[in-house]
Amino acid sequence: MKAIVFDAFGPADVLHLGDVAMPEIRPGDLLVKVHAAGVNRADLLQRQGYYGRQSYGESDLLGLEVAGEVVAVGSDVADVRIGERVMAIVGGGAYAEYARVDRGMAVRIPPALDDLGAAAVMESFVTAWEAAVHLGGTAKDTSILVHAAAGGVGSAVVKIAHALGARVFATSNAERRDDVLALGAEAVFDYRSEDFEQSVREATGGTGVDVIVDFVGGDYLPRNLRSLAPGGRLVQVGLLGGQDSTTIPLALLLHNHLLLIGTVMKSRTADEKRAMVRRFAEGALPLFGDGRLTPLVGRVFPLAQAAEAHRAMEEGGGFGKVVLKVAE
Repeated sequence: MKAIVFDAFGPADVLHLGDVAMPEIRPGDLLVKVHAAGVNRADLLQRQGYYGRQSYGESDLLGLEVAGEVVAVGSDVADVRIGERVMAIVGGGAYAEYARVDRGMAVRIPPALDDLGAAAVMESFVTAWEAAVHLGGTAKDTSILVHAAAGGVGSAVVKIAHALGARVFATSNAERRDDVLALGAEAVFDYRSEDFEQSVREATGGTGVDVIVDFVGGDYLPRNLRSLAPGGRLVQVGLLGGQDSTTIPLALLLHNHLLLIGTVMKSRTADEKRAMVRRFAEGALPLFGDGRLTPLVGRVFPLAQAAEAHRAMEEGGGFGKVVLKVAE
């Protein structure tokens, strides 16, 4: 089958279309004809050699999420039929014509979603649901601050929180303010020119927010803790700021009974990922079925142009998920 491969770590130009062996399914697997695959920041890091030869998945091929049609099922799979449409998280292997999918990490695609939209759901929205709802406790009438809200997972957090009836505040650059407001945020603060700590304090009458989901890290951490209401939860999902260490105001953490929670998808075990997908299927998937949640697709590239897709993500400036179209 055709797949995107690379012979050495490097820039996007190392990616090219090649021939690889078909994946062999195990008893608990599905074999999916890939119609579309989402492009994620982790794919770029893997291509650049950030993870070295370490693998958190089961395929050396790029790609962590697929949407497509089931063409074969393992001997232990009794609840999925050949011909059904599914979207799934995979441990690599999405940039290909066929992908092996763990049944526990796949869900049926709601009829309202096309394949391109479905390919933009799993990594972003499963991560977002886990961070905002399962760990953060976001619900109706809670308040939440979402950093990097114009990004793939950040925008999904905004959408989820708004759909649940939460009061949503966000940070992004000024150019994306209107886009993030359109997702359901009440107010969006420009991270380059506005002090989000002061803005949150003013917007909440000095009480702070119940939940913060942060993808930046570094010196955001003490400012985040000061922006939380007593009993609030800070869920740290990423380190886009590139700064790993910072000062923690422990007295504030203790006095206000705050929770600091770290989470990341890639390093989780298979059982943990299955549990995340199960929680997403139970809580979020119905919201896609009735239209309260919709994926955000940005640019679409054919599989053979994976290098161009990576360059588009690296250049930034886009809004919505970059998706590879693999087959009809």
